Amino acid sequence: MKTVRKSGILLHITSLPGPYGIGELGPEAKKFVDILADMGQQVWQVLPVGPTSYGDSPYQSLSSFAGNPLFISFDFLIKDDLLSACNIASFPSFHPGKVEYGPLIFERLAILKTVCQTFFKRASNHKRKGFEAFCKKEAYWLEDYALFMALKDAHQGRPWTEWSEGLAFRDPDTLCRARKQFETSIQNVKIMQYLFHSQWERLHAHCRSKKIKSIGNLPLFVAHDSADVWSNPHLFFLDHRRYPTVVGGVPPDYFSKTGQRWGNPLYDWTVHEKTRFLWWTQRLRKSLERVDILRINHFRGFESYWEIPANQKTAIRGKWIKAPGRLLLKKLKKEFGPLPMIAENLGVITKEAEALRHEFGFPDIKVLQFLVTKKNQSTRALANQVPESCVIYTGTHNNDTIAGWQHKHGKKCTATPWDYIEYVMNTRAHTSIFPLQGIMELGSSARMNFPGRKRGNWQWRFTW
Repeated sequence: MKTVRKSGILLHITSLPGPYGIGELGPEAKKFVDILADMGQQVWQVLPVGPTSYGDSPYQSLSSFAGNPLFISFDFLIKDDLLSACNIASFPSFHPGKVEYGPLIFERLAILKTVCQTFFKRASNHKRKGFEAFCKKEAYWLEDYALFMALKDAHQGRPWTEWSEGLAFRDPDTLCRARKQFETSIQNVKIMQYLFHSQWERLHAHCRSKKIKSIGNLPLFVAHDSADVWSNPHLFFLDHRRYPTVVGGVPPDYFSKTGQRWGNPLYDWTVHEKTRFLWWTQRLRKSLERVDILRINHFRGFESYWEIPANQKTAIRGKWIKAPGRLLLKKLKKEFGPLPMIAENLGVITKEAEALRHEFGFPDIKVLQFLVTKKNQSTRALANQVPESCVIYTGTHNNDTIAGWQHKHGKKCTATPWDYIEYVMNTRAHTSIFPLQGIMELGSSARMNFPGRKRGNWQWRFTW
């Protein structure tokens, strides 16, 4: 089937402008979609939209199913009569070009808790019924997640492995008592998830009306301190204390002499196969409800993954383990039909992983900053080396901005960020995607993430 060539913008929700400290799913997001359409763009790619924890990374989410309540639009809450303008009249001013997560989280959650307290009094009959239907439909993940978040709040955010044994090990009687004790907090979590869901659906519908395809991210692994692992410990390699026995990462290479030790718990694929990949099926269904296309991070892990003993401080003493990716993808394809996925295949990729990608027809990705090397400076010469069946980026959220990259690597000459954008669009790739920072010709200070840096990431925002 002939693929229509298209291009689009990479911009996370947090980076949208607005007066309340962080990007939201409200009027500014709608305006951004309108401008994308006016620019002739057909794609908007975002990062994972789950609730974040320490470090604020969207790739270390507290849940694979939940949405981040920090994205809930205050303006839409006022419009829907769930919040009074006077409630946010004294909301503090935050830096317009940077997300100040610490104080911001405190202030925004205080407003959202106020909304939850008056929800059933102020919500229309339609919204109350919508909330009930949402809780019933999403119960398969929402019940555990709401309890998890209520308990995490009661423990001042500490990881679940530091809770009492009855809570950490999910003793039925202990959990029953906890549900009664934290009933209000649990209800608040559910209301916030309903509000996120409603506003996301509104934004997604607006994207469709403007013929903008949304691309989301699906990290291969999940965080240990998450509702996913707490409520499904049998799906992961954990010891008797529920700590990982092995963790994920990548082996030493030209980027790092000690490799990368991510620390994520690894799947017990034998158990997943016995359950006919039920958790994965549920996860994918939820993800595809939100976006049109999924970018699968670390696709190689479906074929084989680097297993590191949890007691090792680096990734050196690991080994490659085969994964049942073909069985999983066949199951998902049977469930959902042709899978709208993009395979993130950066780094050293094996023939087996490439064969798996080809078997299921997933386009891979190319990144201009990785293609242009010291030995081959010509981007024009690279144009014909990029196949049609791929998605090409000038850079990703992990790369420097084009202007910053040029400056650091001496690629000043006569080229501009727009020249590189043009080079990318002149390749045969069926989709071209550019971080908004490149369109705006911004330097390294606008970079989204510095891999390996523990603080100061994920903060950049733009202003109109």
